[in-house]
Amino acid sequence: MGISFGSINTGLPKDIVQQIMKAERMPLQKMEMRKAKHSEKMALVEQLTSLVEAVRGDVQKNGNPRQLRELTSAGRDDILDITLDKNIAQPGTHQFEVVQLAQKSSAMTSGFEDPDNSYVGVGFIQYTLPNGDTKDVYIDSDNASLKGISKLVNGDRENGLTAAVINDGSDSETPWRLVLAFDGTGDNNRAEFPYFYFVDGEQDFYIEQERPAHDAIVKLNGFEIEIPNNKTDSLIPGVTLDLLKAAPGEEFTIKIAEDVEKITEKIKNLVAELNAVLAFIKEQNTLDEKSDTTRTLGGDLILQTLESRIRASVFKDVKTDFGFKRIGELGLTFQRDGSLQLDDKKFENGLAANYEMVSQLLTGKFTIEGGKTDGFMDYIGEMAYNSLRNPDGLLHSRKRSMRIKIDQIDRRIEDRERHLKAKERNLKNKFSRLEATVSRIQSQGAGLSALGASAQGAVQLG
Repeated sequence: MGISFGSINTGLPKDIVQQIMKAERMPLQKMEMRKAKHSEKMALVEQLTSLVEAVRGDVQKNGNPRQLRELTSAGRDDILDITLDKNIAQPGTHQFEVVQLAQKSSAMTSGFEDPDNSYVGVGFIQYTLPNGDTKDVYIDSDNASLKGISKLVNGDRENGLTAAVINDGSDSETPWRLVLAFDGTGDNNRAEFPYFYFVDGEQDFYIEQERPAHDAIVKLNGFEIEIPNNKTDSLIPGVTLDLLKAAPGEEFTIKIAEDVEKITEKIKNLVAELNAVLAFIKEQNTLDEKSDTTRTLGGDLILQTLESRIRASVFKDVKTDFGFKRIGELGLTFQRDGSLQLDDKKFENGLAANYEMVSQLLTGKFTIEGGKTDGFMDYIGEMAYNSLRNPDGLLHSRKRSMRIKIDQIDRRIEDRERHLKAKERNLKNKFSRLEATVSRIQSQGAGLSALGASAQGAVQLG
């Protein structure tokens, strides 16, 4: 009787090695799942870190008295522009009048029919600078038009003179003129055009009108003051005035005040950043029967610690020159849902009533000894710093511990992968040898069967 084997020599499934390795990889899959959970938690801690960093950024931008402060000004926009340096300017009112604008030394020439083709002749323009030096601009035949002269004058920026070709808007046959002007305004920059000398021109070329330089004249709180330029920062400390037009006899008030709306907006932005942190904490701590705390931060100690630090900062007393104060007195309170809300009107009224007190409450105050007390924003900044501090801050420590766990799982996975690859190679070698052995046995069995058949067919001798 012949020897029987499986469909392939050993009778084992073709994917026997794959089936064995699949079973061997099941612990590896569990490690990958644990790593995925830790990674999801790590991403949540990173998200929370970004929210706290936003809080710290707001405090860094507005956390001291100079950064927090904003000023606003009012005057006559049609007469002057006002620019404030909030670190120097002080609230107050000033009576102001622009009697006269400062002007340059300038001159306008006689008119010509055409700016490009009218021939004014060759010669030179002589002028005297404010320091008494005399200069000449020579005009050759190639540049003997109004635009040619303008090009020569403007081509030398060290001559202290500029030129422009203008149409005076008249209906005359010769509306095109050359306007020459010196660079500086004011009495000290007064210059002169003593001489024009041109020959061979189509018509006379001369100065028709001349305007001398002079100072601006303003009145500040009733006192007349002369200034050399139309832009000055020397009249009111921290205030730059750009005079736009003269309006003699029109006195008006320049008012400088704390910009309560901008300051309120800064605090509202900080409150919004804090609420983003509190909303994240609330969302993570909202648990039900379907919650998987292995993938979230629900119930994590860092959430409880961070929330308690924010609450402590809000309820802390702040020492001011007006007694101990709390930010709640300015309208910042916790709501039933755990979020913060700022009463804009109450905050703005507090700013308007006593800016110094509000500033000290928010940013602290400098002491006579040279130190500084802490304000509400200092407390918030300290909360953020202690949470983000490297290496032992609340969030940084949590991220580090999670990173260690993830790295440990990665090393176990790498070790397991190497072990499984080696095992898979051994299994393939073993089954290959088994197939070869069974194949030889089958060949031998077939040979024996053939011999048996030959023996049965032999002739029997009597």
